[in-house]
Parts: sequence; structure tokens; C-alpha cells
Amino acid sequence: MSGFEYMDHTADVGIVATGEDLKEAFAQAACGLFDFMADVSGVREAEARDVSVTAPDRDALLVAWLNELLFLCEVEHRYFSRFEIYELEETSLKARCYGEQFDPARHRLKSGVKSATYHMIQVEDGSPSRVQVVLDV
Repeated sequence: MSGFEYMDHTADVGIVATGEDLKEAFAQAACGLFDFMADVSGVREAEARDVSVTAPDRDALLVAWLNELLFLCEVEHRYFSRFEIYELEETSLKARCYGEQFDPARHRLKSGVKSATYHMIQVEDGSPSRVQVVLDV
């Protein structure tokens, strides 16, 4: 079973995401991030954006992945609704993200996110795989 859910955390929000493998769990964490920030049902897959990140280990890779997406959202005003991770190693990730530039006439924002954090981080590779991350809101 794949998907994500939010967990209560004092003053912040946590995402617990699962997938058949780590690629899918990382993708679901990204879905949870954007779903928390905006109504993603209105985000069209008008463009694809390739994203790659590196980090010293898988915990850091999850944080780097989500923070890179936040950077694209904040600086380029890109909102994504679907993520395909096509390469995931111990220290690197490559993905294609589908979405579009923010349009205030069509997109409804929910909440701001400052960053993904290392607090309570978990990356469990298995069947299913599971990741957990706390967002600083």
C-alpha cells in the first residue's frame, strides 16, 4: 500500500509515507509535502522538471530531496502534483516532477513550509518501505 499521512507534532507537521520500495516512499513524501502546502488537485501536469540531489546518506537524502522541492516552489513558484523517482542510490536521487507554475486564479494555498528537518527522521527500506520526516512550518 502506498500513500502518506500526517502525524501530529508540536508546532510542526510530520509526514509518514509508504511505498512498495524507497523510490515510491520518497515520491509519496513529496506528495505529502505539496498536499500540505496547496490543493494539488488543481495542479496540472503542464511541465516536467528533472531534479537531482546528493547527500551523505539516505536520511540526509530525504531532507535534501524535500528541501530542493521547497526551493523550486519558493524561488520559481513551481507546484508539483506527481513525482517519478527513476534513480535512488544510498547518496543520490534523480526524479522527474510534474506540475506547473503557481497561478493565483486557479491554485489554492493551504500552509507554508520553511524546510524539511532531521528531527524524528526515519528511512526504512523494505516491503513496504516507509519514510518519516518533520516539516518546519
